Amino acid sequence: MVDIINIPNVHEKRGKLAVIEKNLIPFAIKRIYYLYDVPSDAYRGGHAHIKQQSFIIPLSGSFEVTIDDGINKKTIMLNKPNKGLFIPSGIWREIDDFSSGSVCLVLASTEFDEKDYIRDYNRFKLFVST
Repeated sequence: MVDIINIPNVHEKRGKLAVIEKNLIPFAIKRIYYLYDVPSDAYRGGHAHIKQQSFIIPLSGSFEVTIDDGINKKTIMLNKPNKGLFIPSGIWREIDDFSSGSVCLVLASTEFDEKDYIRDYNRFKLFVST
């Protein structure tokens, strides 16, 4: 299930340190990428994954993630770097409404494989209905 996961952090007078260790998210990290300098009127995502699971963290600024399981659709605002969004495989996602200076970090369970992407929404609906 899609879930907001709190990222443990250590707070002291020198600032905060957030820590993601192997038991925080339910997969081994195979790829890390990030989105930045995204224009406020642009969107990213617009796809689902067959196998890949993702953990999305707003390192800076804010953005909205719309998730869709083929039946229910929900939009979640991410704006705290100590909270990440876990998205399992088989969930359509769109990311938009990026604030100025936002940075979106994604931890992924797989290396890049174009065959793992479902980029057509009608194909996605067929995929989740079987």
